[in-house]
Amino acid sequence: MTEVSTTREHAFDGDRRAVVTGASSGIGAETARVLAKDGWQVVLLARRQDKLEALVDEIESSGGVGSYVVCDITDEESTDTAVRRIIAEGPVKALINCAGGAIGKDPVASADLDDWRAMYELNVIGTLRITQKLLPTLKESEGTVLIVSSTAGIEPYEGGAGYCASKFAERVMARVLRLEQIGEPVRIIDVSPGMVKTDEFAVKRFGGDADKAADVYAGVPDPLHAGDIAESIRWAVDLPDTVDVDSLVIRPRAEGSYTKLDRRS
Repeated sequence: MTEVSTTREHAFDGDRRAVVTGASSGIGAETARVLAKDGWQVVLLARRQDKLEALVDEIESSGGVGSYVVCDITDEESTDTAVRRIIAEGPVKALINCAGGAIGKDPVASADLDDWRAMYELNVIGTLRITQKLLPTLKESEGTVLIVSSTAGIEPYEGGAGYCASKFAERVMARVLRLEQIGEPVRIIDVSPGMVKTDEFAVKRFGGDADKAADVYAGVPDPLHAGDIAESIRWAVDLPDTVDVDSLVIRPRAEGSYTKLDRRS
């Protein structure tokens, strides 16, 4: 099913214009807020128009500049339409790939193939699709492709094979693209968050089960929040164009690894 694309018109100067995917919630939404506050003109991409409209209103009421395009990056036509509209409004300096998610936590022996397929379509193919389409204009502006992957792509854990595999693929995509673009005027940055407590991530993973979602963070003092990752993204993209943060791993102090947590009763 193709999403209907909608955009708000703004006069962009193109100097610091960032496209943020997954911008309707979590890390994507907070990244849009932080970048707008830092002087970036932000273009928000996600499927939920009401969330995008509300966030653009919030950004503009705070003195920032924002617009949105309703876009499903798992759909070719939707993404193609969105990219055409974005490019028509001017150059893009940064693509921040925040769209992604986990579905289920089943062992390999009984995992749902459709869950794996959905995670690959969003986390891997969707990221690839929007990156391919915006890469030419990013090179013209000496811009940045930033991919928010996960520490799940670094260290696997039981019950997480599908999500871990998709995030490993996403991290490899970033690394290979970095190698392939050596000599080109573009940066490729991978940001790999550890435990981040957001309103929707764990709830969606467990099919809306709020109790299971709460158990993920139970007893862990001070897990990361979306704003922590957003500030890291802001720092990375604000560095000089010739400075590439190849890979940035961010965890709360309480997390040494997925299986080594300071979890208190």
